[in-house]
Amino acid sequence: MAAPVTISPEEEEELREAFSKIDVDNNGFISKDELTELFRAANLSLPGYRVREIVQELTKTSNQLTFQDFTQVSPQSSEVAKTFRKAINKKEGICSVAGTSEQTGTQHSYSEEEKVAFVNWINKALEKDGDCKHVLPMDPSSDDLFTGMGDGIVLCKMINLSVPDTIDERTINKKKLTPFTIQENLNLALNSASAIGCHVVNIGAEDLKEGRQHLVLGLLWQVIKIGLFADIELSKNEALVALLRDGESLEDLMKLSPEELLLRWANYHLEEAGAGKINNFSSDIKDSKAYYNLLNQVAPKGDEEGIPPIAVDMSGLREKEDLKRAECMLDQADRLGCRQFVMPTDVVRGNPKLNLAFVANLFNKYPALKKPENQDIDWSSIEGETREERTFRNWMNSLGVNPRVNHLYADIDDALVIFQLYEKIKVPVNWDRVNKPPYPKLGSNMKKVRRRQLQPGATC
Repeated sequence: MAAPVTISPEEEEELREAFSKIDVDNNGFISKDELTELFRAANLSLPGYRVREIVQELTKTSNQLTFQDFTQVSPQSSEVAKTFRKAINKKEGICSVAGTSEQTGTQHSYSEEEKVAFVNWINKALEKDGDCKHVLPMDPSSDDLFTGMGDGIVLCKMINLSVPDTIDERTINKKKLTPFTIQENLNLALNSASAIGCHVVNIGAEDLKEGRQHLVLGLLWQVIKIGLFADIELSKNEALVALLRDGESLEDLMKLSPEELLLRWANYHLEEAGAGKINNFSSDIKDSKAYYNLLNQVAPKGDEEGIPPIAVDMSGLREKEDLKRAECMLDQADRLGCRQFVMPTDVVRGNPKLNLAFVANLFNKYPALKKPENQDIDWSSIEGETREERTFRNWMNSLGVNPRVNHLYADIDDALVIFQLYEKIKVPVNWDRVNKPPYPKLGSNMKKVRRRQLQPGATC
């Protein structure tokens, strides 16, 4: 058996970002299908048999690859890993180099498409905020985003936009800034980002002050995503009960992550439109047809008083080229005020991060769901988080556990997150003794019980 690969915290952060780009359904695992789709989308100059060999190498122990398995593929020496990282970069349109780690020699890259999307989102969100006039509007084609984060003001504002009242505005230094007051702003922003559940390990005030691209974009994405997902949960939007399927209980629906709820919401409306369902917001939306039907379903019909109808022009569906069809679709999204995050090329390439943000923003503006009436539902069981529960959940997420904890009790019931927390507090874990998904249908609960019974000392 090969010795476990030792990677630095910096490399682990990069690998976690790469892992999340392929794990488009956010279930904490990469399947063979997702890997195969990645190489197909990357258009690598490799023969088919070599792609199959690489996929088999990465998934040699099971049909699914966990993040723990993923980290054991050396990013420095393995041919598989090099090819894999090349595919990730090519698929995501990563074209700019942000710097090289002096400790590891790792080259850091960032996505130009993400930079443009985040700049446009910030410009719109903070356009009326007088405290940001010294840096806004930012030019998406320049490095304004990275220099604009240097004094901490914009980042503090974005954190408050995602989770209101996280930061007392009076504590933000806004005028006559000095190196000392800028440092205070940046520390305030990082501490507040951690408090709302952002993973800020290995990100310091100096990184933001110097505008290190990959770190700035990574932190901004976490902040923006938390804000987009804030209302995609049952305790804040009871109309989501309309997404219950036959045989499901309210508890089943409450266990779904925001990503899973968003996908179910999209499929609910696609089914109403008589269109085919989708399995993700990457490969399944590239032709824009699902988006066209979704926009048509959620657009205001004039049923509610004071809300004028908005007609969606479906003629763009007849466009033969995917890129032109995507442009027509986004023109219709613009009529709904929901053209944020994606360009036509992002749709055609199936950028999972930006398309997820696009759909989340559409949901927040036009959920088009009605709370069911005359149903035997125990509404008293829908309770929001207590302050303590939210604190513990955000603490776990700030440490970078994978998958992310969305529901404190349901998401830790198999103990995998607990084992990750052991490692975070320097308690060694022997992962060879830990049962991992996918579990067999019979005995899966017994495996979970077995993990809960294992003590940290017993796994050493």
